[in-house]
Amino acid sequence: QVEFEESGGGLVQPGGSLKLSCAASGVSLDAWSIGWFRQVPGKEREGVSAISSDGERTYYSEFVKGRFTIFRDRGMGYLQMNNLNPEDTAVYYCAASSHPIETMISRFKTLIPYWGQGTQVTVSS
Repeated sequence: QVEFEESGGGLVQPGGSLKLSCAASGVSLDAWSIGWFRQVPGKEREGVSAISSDGERTYYSEFVKGRFTIFRDRGMGYLQMNNLNPEDTAVYYCAASSHPIETMISRFKTLIPYWGQGTQVTVSS
């Protein structure tokens, strides 16, 4: 059984920062691409960022490019989020895949069967 556990969310003021963490059981994140996704109630889940298994390649959605940084270390995945704005408010999920990051982001709805509970990020003054 593969399980993902996200942590690090919370309430932050606009312009603030948060660092999300992703842990997994049942799979070694070291060998897989890691992706971060987010979902707002009533809207579809969307891809935010991804990093290849060797850490050499990354992807960022246009909405977070320049503000978020994805990285991985010792079997964990992380998403450093800076200069947050209210539009970033969502539940954030991590996932892993054996596919390249571009495929993982574009086809996550069919490729990723396992999702964690997510971590709530709320950006509000």
